[in-house]
Amino acid sequence: MSEAHTVGELRRAEYRVRPVKAELRHNLIRKLQAGETLFPGILGYSDTVIPQLENAILAGQDIVLLGERGQAKSRLVRSLITLLDERVPVIAGCEINDDPYHPICRRCRDLVAERGDDTPVAWLSPEERYGEKLATPDTSIADLIGEVDPIKVAEGRYLADELVIHYGLIPRTNRGIFAINELPDLAERIQVGLLNIIEERDVQIRGFRIRLPLDVVVVATANPEDYTNRGRIITPLKDRFGAQVRTHYPRGADDEIAIADQERVTFEEMPVPVRLPGHMKEIAAEITHLARRHPQVNQRSGVSVRVTTANCETLAANAVRRALLSGEREAVARISDLPYVAASTAGKVELDTWEEADDEQVLDKLVRTACSNVFRRHFSPGELADLVQRFDQGGFSVEVGPLMAAESYRPAIDGLPGLDHAREKLGEPPGPESMAAVLEFVLEGLHLSKRLNKTALESTSVYGG
Repeated sequence: MSEAHTVGELRRAEYRVRPVKAELRHNLIRKLQAGETLFPGILGYSDTVIPQLENAILAGQDIVLLGERGQAKSRLVRSLITLLDERVPVIAGCEINDDPYHPICRRCRDLVAERGDDTPVAWLSPEERYGEKLATPDTSIADLIGEVDPIKVAEGRYLADELVIHYGLIPRTNRGIFAINELPDLAERIQVGLLNIIEERDVQIRGFRIRLPLDVVVVATANPEDYTNRGRIITPLKDRFGAQVRTHYPRGADDEIAIADQERVTFEEMPVPVRLPGHMKEIAAEITHLARRHPQVNQRSGVSVRVTTANCETLAANAVRRALLSGEREAVARISDLPYVAASTAGKVELDTWEEADDEQVLDKLVRTACSNVFRRHFSPGELADLVQRFDQGGFSVEVGPLMAAESYRPAIDGLPGLDHAREKLGEPPGPESMAAVLEFVLEGLHLSKRLNKTALESTSVYGG
């Protein structure tokens, strides 16, 4: 139907207003039946989190998402607006998006009583029906629910007049979705104020007891460590949420890499083409997975996918820097770029160590273990025996470095057997930059497998038998 401009036009068009939970449920059912993609951009949750979320929506429940940082909780909540109708009517000028047929605020009740079917109607998009608040200790009841507006009192209205109320964020998200991020960070007295909002829909503001049957879906996020009886959440508020959905980090490297590829910053204008080989992406993902299990990494704060994303960005950045300085035609990340990921890892991984030197040792061990694990996934110990034998014959060594041009590796590439086999197995295209990346990966893997020696110099390293 074309958008109506008055309540009377809505009635003549027989427009039916659905409660928000029914609206979400209706659109979810339609998308499921049509086989449409739900929650685009959310990866790794198709068999775990998303089915639970779908069940909660089908059941008409308010939801709390529990998970450590960087588990796409906020993105999941914001993606719920894709289940809202494209446009819905409200009484024009209403602060709390009143239903044209059943207004609940004083201003709109008076307007409908005065103008009847001529009451003007406005239409809201899904984005306009979404509200969000990051919970902080200084968040007040006035922020969330409302407060007496002293300006309206000064204009001559009585304190007993409902029109002196300035509504908070939750009433202003009436007929929509309201999200509270980090719910346990709300002071307990503010949590108490939310109890009736979620369940009975009663609102009390500065002595006013106003029956506001708000039509709002409440979705909250929280860290599991805080969302317990021993944490900073009151038990009655926990009881009000119908569904508690536990999020998680990517279970496998493929999902981790796919998320990093989706999220990492890229630029349209690049001086040279940039490429991260598959094995370098695997190493970046493996560093993150190892950190999530390392005893010296604080697991309560979590190790998010942002670590993998930032490390991939750093590897690509150093590859570009090398290409600019050495004149390479393509920027391809390689093993000698890995020392630079310390800068993009340190700020995102909280270590339980005593001295700064210990932090460097932990990060260095994570990188070396990740390289070793990825190498062993691709190559068996004896697969590169001919290459190792070339070093064992004596008088042969290879120098590598983060700023060395790929062309400087040509003598080593020509003199080592088996590198073409390794390149094909890794799925890398031919070319000097790709071969340099393969060479460094093979040499580092053999060194970590104790088949080659490695000597660190000032800015380069030398591999030998």
